[in-house]
Amino acid sequence: MSGSNSYRLRCSLAAHEMDVRGLAAAAFPHGAFVSVSRDRTARVWVPNPSENQVFTEMHCMNGHSNFVSCVCIIAPNETYPRGLIATGGHDNNICVFSLDRPDPLFTLKGHKNTVCTLSSGKFGTMLSGSWDTTAKVWLGEKCLMTLQGHTAAVWAVVILPEQGLMLSGSADKTIKLWKAGRCENTYTGILVQLILLMLSTTKQCLFDAEYRQCGACLDCVRGLAVINEVDTGEDRTLRVWRKGECSQTIRLPAQSVWCCCILPDGDIAVGASDGVIRVFTECQERVASAQDLQAFEDELSKAIIDPKTGDLGDIKIEDLPGREHLDEPGNRDGQTRLIKEGSNVEAYQWSVSDGRWVKIGDVVGGSSQQNSKRVMYEGKEYDFVFSIDVNEGGPGLKLPYNVTDDPWLTAHNFLEKNDLSPMFLDQVANFIIENTKGHTLGPAPGSATDPFTGAGRYIPGSGSDSQGFGADPFTGAGRYIPESGSTGAVPSGRADPFTGKLRELNSTAPADRKLSDAALDCLEKLLLLVTDVKGQEQPTAEQISVLWRTSHWPEDIVFPVLDILRLAVRHPEVNAQLCGGTEGASLCNHLLGLMSSEGRPANQMLALRILCNCFSGSHGRALLLGHRDTVLSRAGDLCVVSNKNIHVALATLVLNYAGRLYGQLTEIEAKAQCLSVASTALEVVQDKEAIFRLLVALGTTVAGDSTAKDLARSLGVNSQISKYARVSDPAKVGECCRLVLDEL
Repeated sequence: MSGSNSYRLRCSLAAHEMDVRGLAAAAFPHGAFVSVSRDRTARVWVPNPSENQVFTEMHCMNGHSNFVSCVCIIAPNETYPRGLIATGGHDNNICVFSLDRPDPLFTLKGHKNTVCTLSSGKFGTMLSGSWDTTAKVWLGEKCLMTLQGHTAAVWAVVILPEQGLMLSGSADKTIKLWKAGRCENTYTGILVQLILLMLSTTKQCLFDAEYRQCGACLDCVRGLAVINEVDTGEDRTLRVWRKGECSQTIRLPAQSVWCCCILPDGDIAVGASDGVIRVFTECQERVASAQDLQAFEDELSKAIIDPKTGDLGDIKIEDLPGREHLDEPGNRDGQTRLIKEGSNVEAYQWSVSDGRWVKIGDVVGGSSQQNSKRVMYEGKEYDFVFSIDVNEGGPGLKLPYNVTDDPWLTAHNFLEKNDLSPMFLDQVANFIIENTKGHTLGPAPGSATDPFTGAGRYIPGSGSDSQGFGADPFTGAGRYIPESGSTGAVPSGRADPFTGKLRELNSTAPADRKLSDAALDCLEKLLLLVTDVKGQEQPTAEQISVLWRTSHWPEDIVFPVLDILRLAVRHPEVNAQLCGGTEGASLCNHLLGLMSSEGRPANQMLALRILCNCFSGSHGRALLLGHRDTVLSRAGDLCVVSNKNIHVALATLVLNYAGRLYGQLTEIEAKAQCLSVASTALEVVQDKEAIFRLLVALGTTVAGDSTAKDLARSLGVNSQISKYARVSDPAKVGECCRLVLDEL
């Protein structure tokens, strides 16, 4: 292939703060295009007449409360001669914009989950597809009809106005042909799966394509039969296909290539996970300057490539050739070669247009590169680096330790460095000794206890031999052990702190809500019963009734009652009475009210913890699974609250749902919501424990479910969580992230 027919960089636009998830050529001005992003914005880009290669941002639009996933252009009409821009988002809404204002002209509501695909037709009609398994037909601000029949997310929709037909492609591996709102035919089989891959894959390919009459053959794209690699975009490439063959492979310095569109002049705009839009052109006059081309190549050469997420296969450094291997020309455009450069592995790609090998990055993580079991801290490796919370809500302090160190000297140095009282010397030293028993580097005892808070900490591999949820030291909620199927446990509590605070606040309660001494005694007795794991006495109906009535105290004093409720719902009798029947619906609605965005953070956190512990009983599980949509939606809204305890409790709730959905291949809508909430939370959560639980929730949701994996990939989970793969403090975050990436 001659160089004149190869695409080369025209320009790079630092367009968005986060992933670019959708692109579409605009109706106006000529040559413009629209981009949408995980940063919740849509932007219009126009060619800069003074610089032939460059585009300039003309317009920025905001209206979504979560990230934007797709975009389409509604053709110009008499009312809107410059056309309209429609965007679908992770907030389940469709926003419709004009070029005259930054906020939406109107917002279309109706979908119950992420709107992931849009297509426009004649006369202002539009077709949308969603994770809620439906497609909807819109005209103006009205939903004309809902197309139902798919059993999984609708990933691709197309309006064929000339034929009066609509197509919808789904994760259920079918394509449905619709006419006047009725499903005329459903197509399955290997050809359909290939078409679905082409339509819905997160890696975009450019085809010489022609649409045929979509009768029984549904042969939509010429050359489809020779598509032999369409994947999720984790190989960082855009591939250009001509006459059924891949004529050019363009590798980008980003983790994922999410989207592309063909501009009116034939150039290709490409959006990626690094927030950059890159435009490639065949026209020599529009090719970037030599300086910009070199900068692009330099950026590409600095990329870090993990062979597990690309197409490089397993790597053994000792078997690789040296730089002399690059003296031989490549056989095809995009061909990859690895060479050994000292102790490093470098990847090169053959460029037909340039007639040379171009470095595309350094490879890490090959089979000969073993991961150290030691932890790096302040430039040194240690056998252990403990994280200790001295004050509630304050930053954790790091205590590094090698098994050859003296625990008493280490404890003394730790206290001195952090200006802590020497009275803690015995506690810290005994903490080190207890958690490094035997001076081994294997799993430490599962009962590790923080010397200051008395709380536990996670040690990789220290899970109990029995399946189930281990106790959470801060929220009282559990951590998920894959395939356990069991949920929420809390540590035992002591009655004195609870009841003392309860009596103090009771004196300030309104007269009509104030408890009698007998009622207070009921609550104290109930608390003792539910925290005595060996006791045989059952809570009485009167005690449970008092607890329920008191949980409706004013929001400024109700928190100790909610804390008792958190402990009580673990008990089978309380769980059955409060979570069963109509009482269950009342409990759920009460907790949702406490979780409102205007609520007090302490109550929001405790409401989340109560929901987590409801999973410990069969009635609670049934209640929460029945109200899953409402509960997870309200919980997801709390992501924006800057409170690490709320984030940990939220992550635990998602984790509990993921645990119950594990192995349920038919619950794809519920899994889609879990993925959606977890992904949204990961955008804002900073606490490592919350991040860890969200990662476990993601892994549990997709484990053994290919459709859920596809949903996670389309959501961009791979690139979103890849930054955690190298986290070593705590090590469990990096370990879990790598396991999830392997699963995907």
